[in-house]
This record gives sequence, structure tokens and C-alpha cells, in this order.
Amino acid sequence: MNRREFLKTSLALISLTLTGSCSLDVAETNIQRKPNIVFFLVDDLSWSDVGCFGSSFYDTPNIDKLADEGVRFTDAYAACHVCSPTRASILTGKYPATLNLTDWLDGRGNRPYQVLQNPDKAMSLDSKETTIAEVLKGMGYETALFGKWHLGTNTNPTEHGFDIHVPHSVNSNLGRRGFRSPKKIPGLDGGEYVTDRLAELAAEYIEEKKDKPFLVYMSHFSVHDPIQGRPDLVEKYKKKLASMPPQTGPDYILEGNPDSPTCPSRAELDELIKLPEYADTHTTYHNDLVKVKQKQDNVEFAGMVESVDQSLGTLVAKLKELGLEDDTIIFFMSDNGGMAVMNGTPEWKAPKNKLDTRTSSSNLPLRGAKGWLYEGGIRVPMIVKWPKEGKKGAVCDEPLISVDFYPTILEMVGAEDKIKGIDGKSFTRLVRGKKMDRGPIYWHFPHYSNHGMQSPGGAIRDGDYKLLEYFENGTVQLFNLRDDIGEQNDLSKIEVKKVKELKAKLHQWRKDVDAQMMKPNPNYDPAADLWSGETKK
Repeated sequence: MNRREFLKTSLALISLTLTGSCSLDVAETNIQRKPNIVFFLVDDLSWSDVGCFGSSFYDTPNIDKLADEGVRFTDAYAACHVCSPTRASILTGKYPATLNLTDWLDGRGNRPYQVLQNPDKAMSLDSKETTIAEVLKGMGYETALFGKWHLGTNTNPTEHGFDIHVPHSVNSNLGRRGFRSPKKIPGLDGGEYVTDRLAELAAEYIEEKKDKPFLVYMSHFSVHDPIQGRPDLVEKYKKKLASMPPQTGPDYILEGNPDSPTCPSRAELDELIKLPEYADTHTTYHNDLVKVKQKQDNVEFAGMVESVDQSLGTLVAKLKELGLEDDTIIFFMSDNGGMAVMNGTPEWKAPKNKLDTRTSSSNLPLRGAKGWLYEGGIRVPMIVKWPKEGKKGAVCDEPLISVDFYPTILEMVGAEDKIKGIDGKSFTRLVRGKKMDRGPIYWHFPHYSNHGMQSPGGAIRDGDYKLLEYFENGTVQLFNLRDDIGEQNDLSKIEVKKVKELKAKLHQWRKDVDAQMMKPNPNYDPAADLWSGETKK
């Protein structure tokens, strides 16, 4: 071998060694990198507001595609029928009753027509609680929350593990500014529509942090009121609605409070709504009656739903562009059921021509709405896409609840040792297509809701059965959800042993988590009680 050949061979060996070494380093880096997490939370989206969950009016191609690529959970639940408690449960893996954060914040004060008094509750997420963002940040994750916080105004996301929060204020009140004024909201500072702008900024964040594992908590303000669709989409749905054959059935039905001693039967309610006094306005009528929307025909709301779907598409497109799609786990969920009943206190009224600004959508085939313990208030759309590990295009009917996200995420990122002192149970087996019995799930709401005039109460779902217990008069209802998803056939007088069994489990759970119970309201005024049959002044 001459000198030239020797040098050539030596250089080749050196190059091969260096290349091999670099390849090994890259491989080790790829092995060590944890999967990215995108948690996509929608506000007030009904179980039936999504195409793959049954809507034929709202177009949700990006959400539907996510279901095709992941697992669609048909029996998933929010931990509460209003937002703040559910949001706390997602971040901590604990039931609202465990946290004593059991109502939306700041919640509603006591009123003279309330038989029971609201118990004291946490007014913010306690700093002693360890959030999923804090755990992931400790593992080297970049963490960001885009959108709604709603876990107290005296604390903020950056005190609970998030590196950044956009907008920059936990007090961003869209009730005043609306969805069409993002330029007025600090931290958004641009764009024409809040939902679009949040997605745009989140996509920019993903690009900025692409070289590190990240948690993007996309917590939309939409589709909560004010009900304001993006103008171009509203026009689209006006045309779509006009081209469709008329929907059958009533626009609204009356519902009562099942805990009321004088609650009318279904047949009586269907006759009452024909009376003139129920025709022109929305309010809380005497005997606790309210109107519940029965059709998906609100074009403003339809525009909101599709803009949320497009925002998911924006994030997925960015992940694809950066080659991160197969390294990112996506969770999709709503914080509670849809607003099929007017939002607000009993004093609020809405004329007939303003109903679409106060009620959003129909939750059928589910009964009830946001603020109710019926399925329409707590059953929500949920999808999980776990690339390389999870099933594709699968459907799972095992009951799950929002406290279960915390341990599931930690197991997915290989941090099982950090799952401590929580109520949730990991459902990674289900995402992988295996079987799992999650066990009973519970609800506790010792407050008077702003949605629907239902009595305070609690519930348990165990297998196919669901029991509701109301606190004013101890009324119970029992439903077999496998046979009766619309909760129309109360079995409590028939399956007495099942009622006794589920009540015992519910009461024991309340003791286990030290759930706060209600006491008689010392300022209760029977004359102001809507049960009296007199219209409230």
C-alpha cells in the first residue's frame, strides 16, 4: 500500500468512525426524548356536537380524522357539569370533591329561594397541588397553556407548572370583548377571531420548541358563550341550513326539577309548553321549569364549532410540517356538556328572537345540558391518538372520567413512579386496544347551578347503571344507560336492591374524599321558592 492509498484508507476509517459515533448519539437522543403532548380542551362542546359522535349539521373533518387515527371513547365523562372543577381534575388527577373545588369560579352566591346553603369551597387551585404541567416540566418538558384558565384569579398558570400562558391575563373576559376582537386581548394582539388566533400562536410555539419535548394545553374559550361564529362560517351554515329539509320534532321541550315535589310528568310538560306563557321568552318558569333546545340549527354556534375544528387542523398541520406527528400524543375532550338550556340565573330572560344568543345546541340523544347531572351535562366527546402505541380507528365504550388523564399521561411518558395520591386511573390499556374495568365513577355538586334549576346533588355510574341523588328532598333516579341512554325510564322503584347498592357506594365515596355537604339555608324564603307555583318576580 503506497502512502496515498494509506491516507485514503485512514481517512475513510476516521470518517466511518465519526459517522457511526454521531449516528449513535442521534439514536440515543431519539430514544431519550419523551413524546410531545397536545391536550385539546373545548369549552361547552356537547357529546353530539361532533360529526364522529353523531352531528349531521356541524362539519368537523379534523376531529373526525383524529378519531380515525386514534381511539374514540363513547362513554367519557367530565368530572363536573360546569367548567372549573373539570379543569382542576384534568390537571391534578383528583375529583373536584377531593380538591373541594366543586363549582365554577367564582361561582354563585346564596339566594333566598335556595332551601340549602352552598358550602365553602376552594376559590382557586391550591398551590400545594401538583399539576401534570409541573411533573412534565420537572422531566424537561416545555409547557404552555393557550386559552382559558378559570381556576382562580388570585393564581395563574405560571404558578402551576406552565412556562407561559396566552392570553397574559387569567381575567380575559370574552363576555365583554367577544370572539371577534382578539386584538383587544393582551397576549393575542392580532388576528380577526380569537379561536383562530390562539391556534396560530400555539402553532408558532410548537415550531419554536420543536427540538424539545413539549406540553401544549390548548384550552379554548370556544364554544362557550357569547355565541359568536366567525362571519364567513356563519354565512356557510346559513346556506347549509336553508338547503336542508326541515328537522322534525319540537324546537324546545320543557324540563322540570326531578327533586321538586310537584314536578310534572313528561306528558304534562309536553302539554304545558303549548300554552302562550311559554311561547315568547326564555326564563325560569314557575315550578322550576326550563326550556331545553332540541335541534342543531344555530348557525352562529355552528361557525364556532367549525372554527374549533379548524384550529385542531392548524396544530396537526404544524406537527406534520415539522415531522413531529408520530412523536406527539393528542388528547381531545370537552370540559362539560353543551348549553342546551339558557345560561344564567333565574332572573335572566331572553326574548324569542334572541334565543340563539343564549342556547347553543341540542344534546340529543342525551337528556339535559350543562349544569345537569343527566348525561347531557357530563358525557363529553373524547378522542386519544397515541402514535406507535395506540389503536387506530377504534371505539371504546368503557366509562372513563377526566381525573384519569393525569395518570394516563404519566404512564405514556414513562413516569409511572410519579403517579401518587390521586383519584384517577390510567387507561393506557384501553388506548392500546386491551380490556380494563375502570370501576365506579362519581360526581358531587353541592351547589345551585346557573343552568337549568336542578337541585344540588351527586351521582355514580357503575357498569351500565347510573344513580342520581338530589340533596333537597333525597330524591333518587336510576337508569340503565345501555338500554336507555336518554335517561327516560327511571328504574328506582323497580330495582330497589340496585338503588341501595349504588347509594351505599356513593355515600362511602363521599366519606372517603371528605366531600363537603350542604346545610339548611338560614335565609331561605319560601315565598321566593319557584316550587310554590308562583312566577318569580
